[in-house]
Amino acid sequence: MTQAKDPTQALRQAAAKLPDAVEGTSCKQTSFKAGKTAFLYVGPGAKGIGWKAMFKLLASMDEARELAEKEPDRFGVGSSGWVSTWFSAEKPLPKKIWSRWLKESHAAATKGGGAKK
Repeated sequence: MTQAKDPTQALRQAAAKLPDAVEGTSCKQTSFKAGKTAFLYVGPGAKGIGWKAMFKLLASMDEARELAEKEPDRFGVGSSGWVSTWFSAEKPLPKKIWSRWLKESHAAATKGGGAKK
């Protein structure tokens, strides 16, 4: 897969603009934190195929579970509230989803509900 078309660019830019957001690296992925609390992980998918983003969700967990049931190759729900998404340049993660989930994940981090790293 070529890295020329990066469908994560808009997501990364939006994350960087959130209050107190700091960009770093964790487990070979780009991480975004508010203080010491992570609210977004984004980077290449497994074995360099496609892309992956992870959000810490609270209110949208039911939506995420429904999406994971309908499209298990694109959405996965972890036991700790983290939701994984897998996508490509040809089939990107819809902005209407990632923009809401990004704000919710950031809010969870700034209220102490995110992952400490």
